[in-house]
Amino acid sequence: MTLNVRIGGALSDFVAANVGAHGSYENVSEYVRDLIRRDKERLEAEQFQRLEAELHRAFAAPESSYTPLDAESVIARNRRS
Repeated sequence: MTLNVRIGGALSDFVAANVGAHGSYENVSEYVRDLIRRDKERLEAEQFQRLEAELHRAFAAPESSYTPLDAESVIARNRRS
């Protein structure tokens, strides 16, 4: 995939400061790829944290609140969702 992005002003200056001989990246493409990877990792971490919180809530519930289900009931419930 090829992307063309036009930036100017302060954003352009910021990118320029992070690319090249004095920056952390050799070129703008490398910088953009790293930003995308970091954003992807951030989203995955947020999703994991939500799942982890849901599991903590589920396992913290008293056992008396659990409802036993067989496989057919679970499949039927998931079809309705």
